Amino acid sequence: MSDVAAQAPRHQALAVATGFLSLFSIVGVALYGLPFFYDFFVRDLGWTRQQVTSGNALSKLVVGPLFGFLAGTIVDRFGPRRLMIAGILVAGLALVGLGGVTTLSAFYFFYLLNALGYVAGGPLPNQVLLAGWFDTARGKAMGIAYLGIGIGGALVPLAAHALIEALGFRGALRALGILMVLIALPAALFVKEPPGLRNTSPVAGAASMSGVLRRPAFYLLALGSMASIGSVGGTMQNLKLYLTLDRGLTQGRVATLLSLILVGSIVGRLVMGWLADRWAKKHVMLVIYAIVAGTIPLLAAAPSEPLLFTAAALFGVGLGGDYMIIPLMAAELFGLKVLGRLMGVVLTADGVAEAVVPMLVAGLRDRTGTYAAGFGLLAGLAVLGAVAVACLPRPRPADTVPSGSAVH
Repeated sequence: MSDVAAQAPRHQALAVATGFLSLFSIVGVALYGLPFFYDFFVRDLGWTRQQVTSGNALSKLVVGPLFGFLAGTIVDRFGPRRLMIAGILVAGLALVGLGGVTTLSAFYFFYLLNALGYVAGGPLPNQVLLAGWFDTARGKAMGIAYLGIGIGGALVPLAAHALIEALGFRGALRALGILMVLIALPAALFVKEPPGLRNTSPVAGAASMSGVLRRPAFYLLALGSMASIGSVGGTMQNLKLYLTLDRGLTQGRVATLLSLILVGSIVGRLVMGWLADRWAKKHVMLVIYAIVAGTIPLLAAAPSEPLLFTAAALFGVGLGGDYMIIPLMAAELFGLKVLGRLMGVVLTADGVAEAVVPMLVAGLRDRTGTYAAGFGLLAGLAVLGAVAVACLPRPRPADTVPSGSAVH
């Protein structure tokens, strides 16, 4: 028995912990935490809703296409660890910088850094790290690690509200950036690269990726992923603006509701990860997308707070499974050897959707004076994602990963 195999349980546990802590910080705190500050930029600096959501949009439109596939190639060739370390540092710096901005140009610059940190240290390297260390229990491992997003996202509105009360919104942003690095960096420094993932043959790697790009299943997966990620991203980026500025909810009530969404996402990740190891992943994906499509209209039109909070919890369940199920489906359809590059392409496409849709929804609100058309668009996108997933084929035997390719 090799040293790696003998120490596999310890390495697997550290890989899950690393995934949990980095996703807690880079996605839970940065991605879901920043929209909590949007209304402060609107009120204090006089920016429009479209302007404050355009930082996320423009940064992902630039960073995703330029660095998404490159990041996937680096992960496939050299492993995810070093890229993850760089991403954590850059993402922390971005939040510290956003705490001091007074101009749109500075706002966009630090949002670019935030997007770069997300690409380098967020879902992409973590998905490959966990897929490499786990095989039969991959869904469970991914579900546990992705709890970091839910827990981080659930805590950050409450923590941000308390920090804003104590330090102001600028001091709160700086404090969160420093905390992100302190939480995520230590585990990333010690985690081991997964065995058997590095592709040392660029020619063979290019050939296998070209085969993936010739298959209709790739485009169905990308379309379904883009549509659903666009719908949840558009909802989360605009929800606080809608609830505070349009519906008049207090900061404390909205913080509680946003935390409830992310608590729901914890349940969603646990349940969907468990189901993904037992059901066809396509069916699990359909359940997730159906929940998202059904709950967005409720968030927009709930006539009472109890119904609004119920819709938030249910939306959180769908949100929890959304990001997690995509790499599981991709690994089942296409295998591990091209997973880094494949997810680099898919996550780049997702980043475009996650960038454009929130800004489009905010722009519709600025022009029409209501979020009705925007939330209708979001629900329609979720339905489109479900239709694309329903058309995915069953995995062929050649697509599945051999049992010896990852540590069990």
